[in-house]
Amino acid sequence: MTAPKIIRSEIAQLSAYHVQPAAGVIKLDAMENPFSFPEALRAGLAEALSKAALNRYPSAAADELKDAIRGAMNIAPDLDILLGNGSDEIIQIIAMACAKPGAALLSVEPAFVMFKMIATFCGLEYIGVPLKADFSIDAEAMLAAIDSKCPALTFIAYPNNPTGNLFERNSIYRIIQACQKHGGLVVIDEAYFAFSRESFLHDIAQYPNAVLMRTVSKLGLAGARLGMLIGRRAWLEEFDKLRLPYNINVLTQAAATFAMRHYDALLQQAEILRAERTRLDVALDKIAGIKRFPSEANFVLIRVPDADKTFKTLLSRKILVKNTGKSHALMANTLRLTVGSPLENDALIAALTESP
Repeated sequence: MTAPKIIRSEIAQLSAYHVQPAAGVIKLDAMENPFSFPEALRAGLAEALSKAALNRYPSAAADELKDAIRGAMNIAPDLDILLGNGSDEIIQIIAMACAKPGAALLSVEPAFVMFKMIATFCGLEYIGVPLKADFSIDAEAMLAAIDSKCPALTFIAYPNNPTGNLFERNSIYRIIQACQKHGGLVVIDEAYFAFSRESFLHDIAQYPNAVLMRTVSKLGLAGARLGMLIGRRAWLEEFDKLRLPYNINVLTQAAATFAMRHYDALLQQAEILRAERTRLDVALDKIAGIKRFPSEANFVLIRVPDADKTFKTLLSRKILVKNTGKSHALMANTLRLTVGSPLENDALIAALTESP
């Protein structure tokens, strides 16, 4: 017996998520925080980790961590928190819970690639509604798709990945209301909330069919793999039934609890990156041949004459960025640049200035 005979055809046609090798390069391809954990807090973190009971299963509910997150992010007491091994697990849990025969998952395009991949994993029909040429949301097209397809799930990243922009809030409110009429759930993905001036955290309680995802990965804890879903108890109780036991390990719980109790230090690093994003914006706008798109995330999307050539040139200079040029028709000749440290950004600007 060979694997293809028993593997679902739609899975056999997929390619595994590719992670570009990054040894020995300036890594600006994955929207990571370039700064190490704050020096002044490392001894406290080490002590917290040293007390983790590696011989025991972790707390299944992770209540201490949830309390620390609630306090740090000012989450209202009437909203619950569900934790996942990164946002990817949260997306998968939601998709699995809603994957009835014939059910669909709707999102914009281009969007976070895992929305489509996980929909396929779980047997959901995937519906992608193209953004406008300037990457703004096509509200009328989204509403038409909701009316015709009645998706069980609608995912909207805010800010959007890979474009970096915020969609018009009123359009998102209209989408939530349209999905409510058809009995669908809207998931707002705020992976980049720390770098944006806007959030839906204090809006979702008003809507019975909306929940919010966040992650601490972009805050400097990507290695800990911790995502969260915030929403009404009735939704999260159902999703919790699909969460595998002990999905948040003891080291992640200890590290993230400590980090949330020193949340301001992480936000200070995010503020530095926001300032670096502004500096990068100014520099990119001065380079002939580069079109920069507005961003509220910790990355900047640019369009160049030849994305493949520029990507290879940067890599030859030991700078790794994300070549998004072939990911969608709207993304032709684009590169996604993670905002790095000041020195990393200097190297990136210099390389692009010499060879855009």
